[in-house]
Amino acid sequence: GKPTLYGSLTRRGLSTEGVPDIAASEGFVVGEVTKKSILISCPHENVSTKFLAPYTTFCRIHQKSITCLDISSGGGLGVSTSTDGTMKIWQAANGEIRRLLEGHVYDVNCCRFFPSGLVVLSGGMDAQLKIWSAEDASCVVTFKGHKGGILDTAIVDRGRNVLSCSRDGTARLWDCGKSACLGVIADCGSPVNGIAVGTADNSLNLGTPEKAPSEREIGTEGKILLLAREDKKLQGVGLQSRQPVFLFMGSDAFNCCTFLSSTYILAGTQDGNIYQLDVRNTNAPIQVIHRSGAPVLSLLPYRDGFIASQGDGTCFIVQQDLDYVVDLTEADCDPVYKV
Repeated sequence: GKPTLYGSLTRRGLSTEGVPDIAASEGFVVGEVTKKSILISCPHENVSTKFLAPYTTFCRIHQKSITCLDISSGGGLGVSTSTDGTMKIWQAANGEIRRLLEGHVYDVNCCRFFPSGLVVLSGGMDAQLKIWSAEDASCVVTFKGHKGGILDTAIVDRGRNVLSCSRDGTARLWDCGKSACLGVIADCGSPVNGIAVGTADNSLNLGTPEKAPSEREIGTEGKILLLAREDKKLQGVGLQSRQPVFLFMGSDAFNCCTFLSSTYILAGTQDGNIYQLDVRNTNAPIQVIHRSGAPVLSLLPYRDGFIASQGDGTCFIVQQDLDYVVDLTEADCDPVYKV
């Protein structure tokens, strides 16, 4: 709601330690400068941003844009999918490709490691959900049941049960051991772009299941499932009860959602809003963060804040408050699909 402030940075030379000497135009102040970061503040607006340089870059893993990625819990392996039609497992230390995971028809939309770091879950435009061995690249299980492309997945606890959401408007719970669908958790009538599962706050009423849950359901009790929907709604559903807990209307289609804690959640929309909500009372958001009108494509909890990425290429870390932001990438056209 305020006019944008523009400024420029000029490099005047290098110090003896090889650190650039940088000056800012009027209204801006250059704080700490290292070989890997620059801190810029605008005292007039009482805001500061730290710009980080990448630690390392891998450009040989995929030929085209990367649509999804995940890092194993130990940090040793990465898995990623690309519009080049491939899904690959690689070493996080040096980007060396370890495995090629082949089996989906058409594009693979999402991939993630199980907590063990030895198994990968993926979902594709072919409406199939697959589980892979990271050790020998074999496809161990294929789940069929969705009628549209799978857009996101989630893993319950250690991963005996997994969740998926799809363009067909449903979110489903699956039993990995028997490769069977344990039920439709929600049927929204509009594509579900993103899901997240978390432990619910004790004071929250999650509802009661209409019929006794299957003994194959492991770890669904006391959990809440968030659904980021295309029809501008963010929905909370009791995972075991399948009962609606809340429904929040946003400004545009919701693309992604995540838990900050058992009480606080975040969700991002197509028009650039990041909503922070308290699950105990979703009538009004705690705060709405809006840095640009570009779609918010992914959100990840980080320390006492979160990391977000947007369709204009920005990726930033917000901690505690918005007055101090760390920028990882700038608005340079290409979307950052996943962080």
